[in-house]
Amino acid sequence: MPVSRRSFLSTVAAAPLVLTHARAQTPEFTFVQYHNQTAESSLHRRISEMWAAIQKETNGRVAAEVFPLNNKVQGSDPVALKMLMAGEIQFFTLMGGVLSNAVPAGDVQQIPFVFRSAPHAHEAMDGPLGAYIREEMAAKGIHGFPVGAFDNGIRQMTLVNKPIAMPADLKGIRMRVPDGQLFQDLFRTLGAEPIVINSIDIYSALKSGKADAQENPLALLENFKLYEVVKYVSMTNHMWSGFNQMAHRPTWQKLPADIRTIIDRHVTRAVRLQRADQEAANGRLRAELTTRGLIFNDVNQAPFRKALTGFYATWKEKLGTKCWRLLEEATNTSLA
Repeated sequence: MPVSRRSFLSTVAAAPLVLTHARAQTPEFTFVQYHNQTAESSLHRRISEMWAAIQKETNGRVAAEVFPLNNKVQGSDPVALKMLMAGEIQFFTLMGGVLSNAVPAGDVQQIPFVFRSAPHAHEAMDGPLGAYIREEMAAKGIHGFPVGAFDNGIRQMTLVNKPIAMPADLKGIRMRVPDGQLFQDLFRTLGAEPIVINSIDIYSALKSGKADAQENPLALLENFKLYEVVKYVSMTNHMWSGFNQMAHRPTWQKLPADIRTIIDRHVTRAVRLQRADQEAANGRLRAELTTRGLIFNDVNQAPFRKALTGFYATWKEKLGTKCWRLLEEATNTSLA
């Protein structure tokens, strides 16, 4: 079961701070960085490299302990978000659909069937739409980075017992979703029964029958070994998924300008490297997962878009005119 907020803090406090460079001086600034991917993921590797490089360039003035999702620290994303906003952890990566629990504009990153590819989404996040989201984050005490959207990839539907070809195929399917209202509205509109389950528990939910399906980029099937418990992969390409690198804003504002500049630069570099990693992984995994026995089918998006006409109108109203306009400009679409 996911640990409590108190247990998370106890674990963080008890963990030794790993210093890889500049042991000659005690760090002026020590941080906790949390993310919800595995220790084997590209996200964890690039974030760990990033903080090691920051520590080296600052001559040991800055050090951070990076906590991935694992059996030792597994607080849910909404809990970790509250901890970030309270300053109990200082850095956190989180997808927009869960960020929206505090920053409603975050949901714009998860609007379905608008991003043609991950690079298409990256352009939007690095441009005016991303700048708008960061402005909304700042109003809630969260600092976002100009190039701060790590990549997860385009999401696909994976099922235990059957493939998906048309919206009608989702009727009654118990679909695992993250803790975000947009995900629940999307799959309820398409006829499925959305079930909120934390990332660490997706495998057991599928294996036990609590969930019939889940939806994520292909890389997650590999990182979480979901290929052991699902059989069908429907290539719906229904949604882009990323991880926003965020900082506790009051902590960020107190840092010296030179430290902020160094962190900014290394976040940008890590994001670009991790995006390339993830694109390569999602590109090769269809062939590799096929050899593991998974059955793939390509899906025509048109019937799904048609089924979401009312959904788009509702979410345009929720996100507001400015946010929706920036989305349509960034994606060259007209949705509602």
